[in-house]
Amino acid sequence: MDLLTEHLIPAGDALHIIRVAVADDDQLVREGVKKVLATAPGIVVAGESTDLPGTLDMIRAANPDVLLLDLGPGAAQVLDALRTVKRHFPALPVLVLGSHAEEPFGVAVLRLGASGYLCKATAADAIARAIRKAQAGGHYLSGTLAELLAERLASPPPPRPHERLTVRERDVLRLLALGSAVKQVAGKLAISVSTVNTYRNRIFTKLNIRNNAELIRYAVQHGLDS
Repeated sequence: MDLLTEHLIPAGDALHIIRVAVADDDQLVREGVKKVLATAPGIVVAGESTDLPGTLDMIRAANPDVLLLDLGPGAAQVLDALRTVKRHFPALPVLVLGSHAEEPFGVAVLRLGASGYLCKATAADAIARAIRKAQAGGHYLSGTLAELLAERLASPPPPRPHERLTVRERDVLRLLALGSAVKQVAGKLAISVSTVNTYRNRIFTKLNIRNNAELIRYAVQHGLDS
């Protein structure tokens, strides 16, 4: 964790300053974000971190108004980090940075409580706008993501395969997607290992998937792992 100290904020101006924390495992990205925000009036970088434990410590120490988050090489890791941050700090606005497609990833982060999703190619002024909107309690949606959500509302999609799952099958799917072994799933749900395997085979059939890797991918894409 590296808390920045070059910004000294007069007490009388504190209410006019938005304190932003940057959690990203890529140093070049962190430096780029800090460079962009250095020119944004009323926004200062209050802290930065490179991993999830450091991020939780940094939030406690820096008490930021908004968190910019992108931890992990893949979508599943980013969603897990977001889920953890929101569990510990539910009131903290989080803007997720990333290079993943806005559909379905952008929709997934919104479902988990993020205040918006920003592609890393986003223009510098859009980052500042998103931060101000998140700090004010709003949500930042790119034009593309706003259109996707509007289309969903206007034309509800046909039923998806997982909507055919029973409540118990969904419980098994969620635990498997979170990385639990079959024996662990059995213990958590108080059922036998053979019963878990039966449910898993039914899930594979209904979702038309072949293995746990495809199950995890499906669960992440459809927000079923939370």
